Amino acid sequence: MRSLHVDAGRSWRGGQRQVFLLTTSLRARGKEPLVVGVGGSPLLERLQATGIATASVPMRSDWDLRSAKRLRSIIRAWHPDIVHAHDARAHAVALIALAGDTTPLVVTRRVTFPLKSVRVKYGLRVTRFIAISNAVRNAMVRSGVDGQRIEVVHSGVPTPLAPAPRDWRKELGWSRDVVIAGVVGAMTAEKGTDALRHIGAWLTEDTIERTRLVLLGGASRGPIKLGPLRGHQAGFVTEVHNAMAGLDVLWHPASEEGLGTVLIDALALGVPPIAFDVGGVAEIIQNGQNGLLVPLGDVRDFAAAHETMMDAANRERFAREGPSRAAVFSVEAMTEGVERVYQRILTA
Repeated sequence: MRSLHVDAGRSWRGGQRQVFLLTTSLRARGKEPLVVGVGGSPLLERLQATGIATASVPMRSDWDLRSAKRLRSIIRAWHPDIVHAHDARAHAVALIALAGDTTPLVVTRRVTFPLKSVRVKYGLRVTRFIAISNAVRNAMVRSGVDGQRIEVVHSGVPTPLAPAPRDWRKELGWSRDVVIAGVVGAMTAEKGTDALRHIGAWLTEDTIERTRLVLLGGASRGPIKLGPLRGHQAGFVTEVHNAMAGLDVLWHPASEEGLGTVLIDALALGVPPIAFDVGGVAEIIQNGQNGLLVPLGDVRDFAAAHETMMDAANRERFAREGPSRAAVFSVEAMTEGVERVYQRILTA
């Protein structure tokens, strides 16, 4: 089976990681994937290093006709059984490229934002949609997409390895008594960075004194102060799992989240998470068992959840339950789910 995957991402984020994991897993299972992406992107560079076939197309806008023409040439030369678009721009470009072509088109949707151009982009030319969570599927249905055309396949991650967990206390000269709360990912408002100082405002003085933040992501580096909270911004970290394994608790104050694969990594590493109950987050975290869920935007409750995590016994109890939950969201399960979608299309 030949599958042609299209991703317009120019940076390395969760969506690109999922394309990488899916296509390398498909190849390991004897399938033949080809990935079309933006030239010089981290996704193509990493795939090329593994020997996966790639091709580059600029995809400068959603309706980039020149890129669509280039993609059309690749499709006609390679004759894939399935074309699979992995983001909104790739979706639009693939629609144009496949005009008049009968090759099945699969589109993955990763976010819970309301859909735009539903009649144009989400019409019958898309053979099947894959939603990465039930929350994403429900958002698509609310926007007018027929639920019968949407399959839910949760994102998957490999079991993270952390052979050398970072000792943040030693590295940054912090007391052994402090509790280290980490935030991982793009340091954007949508990921909740604006909420951090507000959460700190509801913590007790003793907890503020005994808490340190570590921000893993973004471009900035060095000491940071967010409201009353002190901490360190580590910037983009290559060995992110070693960095995460050195945390005591993961803060995930995102205001929008299709699923949240960083939460799966945290559970697997035994780092209990606190997160706003948004999007597909509750499909990962079992509240009170392996982490704590807080109503969206309730920074006071988020602070109260962190007060609970200040007790080492509570952290250890949540941490014990994490790995078994994380194992549900494996790369193997994700790949098998996508393959089932492909096979249902091809045998219909």
